[in-house]
Amino acid sequence: MNKIESLYADFIQERENNALKRYLTDVTTPKAGRVITGGREYINFSSNDYLGLSQHPTLIERTQKWAAQYGAGSAASRLVTGNVEIFTALENKIAAFKNKQAALVMVSGFQANASILPALFDKNTLGEAPLVFSDKLNHASMHLGCQAASITQMRYRHNDMAHLEELLEKNKQSGTPKFILTESVFSMDGDIAPIDKIAALAKKYDCFLIVDEAHATGVLGINGSGLALKADLVIGTFSKAFGAFGAYIACSKMLKEYLVNKCSGLIYATALPPAVLGAIDAAIDMVPTMNTERARLQNIAQNFRNEMNDLGFDCGDSATQIVPIMIGQSDDALSFSENLKSKNIWAAAIRPPTVPNNTARIRFAFSAAHTEDDLDQLITTLKSYNIKAAA
Repeated sequence: MNKIESLYADFIQERENNALKRYLTDVTTPKAGRVITGGREYINFSSNDYLGLSQHPTLIERTQKWAAQYGAGSAASRLVTGNVEIFTALENKIAAFKNKQAALVMVSGFQANASILPALFDKNTLGEAPLVFSDKLNHASMHLGCQAASITQMRYRHNDMAHLEELLEKNKQSGTPKFILTESVFSMDGDIAPIDKIAALAKKYDCFLIVDEAHATGVLGINGSGLALKADLVIGTFSKAFGAFGAYIACSKMLKEYLVNKCSGLIYATALPPAVLGAIDAAIDMVPTMNTERARLQNIAQNFRNEMNDLGFDCGDSATQIVPIMIGQSDDALSFSENLKSKNIWAAAIRPPTVPNNTARIRFAFSAAHTEDDLDQLITTLKSYNIKAAA
């Protein structure tokens, strides 16, 4: 090991000492809501496959069909090899689904935030560095996008509209371009941003509103279309409720044209392969028809919250299919997760820096693929543990 590698080794050792080291675990996924590792099958309560579409035969069939028809890969950026015709039709479907003029398919949600935000916050285009008012608990990819743009975020307390307005009021005389940046559903807490109030503040203070809909698209809103109808630009993903991969933005036609000319994540990245586009296309046909599954999903989550509250567990402000049990210390969260695994329940411990210090938790993500027996087993298992073991 050379001198530089020893520094990386020290980092890993520090992570291990603080119960923060992460590992890759080899698994197979026989069906939605299940995972197998070490020859043992677990009920999977950590997946973001909210509607169980990742294993749906319709998605798999169209994946195979489009791979056979258009090939295994896209070979280069859409600006280099040409915009394969299936992109245009798919983006028109997405725009209609999100009630926007236009849409643009991106490689992944993380990559979208990391490259779209620098393009939008570009000080040369705007004439100066913008003011960006950002929820403190926004996803890491959103903070990275702000860092890549070399702008300083004005971070308001999580979902605190009084604090957001206070910051906006302090800066209302500035002619500097202003943006508000939030998620609609927060991935680690499962709570919902007050989008209507944020949109009203954006209008009052002449701000451009950007909303990440990763965990709302497909699950909430009219026919699963999300909650950000009043946003100027929406960013979302197909890797969660849509059961596939990739991301999108939905916006005006002019903004799409601007991003085609400015966004590094589109200009320099190889386009998604046809097989993935096939899965997205099938999912976007199916998702609007799945109101029954959406209603059941929310009912599952609400019943779980009720049971956990009765047991004395802290589920925070969860109001969606994402329900955390707050633990506190990372080693306690790891121990609790291992206890669940001993009962064939897969529920990952979420630790810093993914969440703030002293807020380690077990994050339960429910799916329409979960059966009543799955849920009964989970609740029975949690009832069997001393509440102090998870406090």
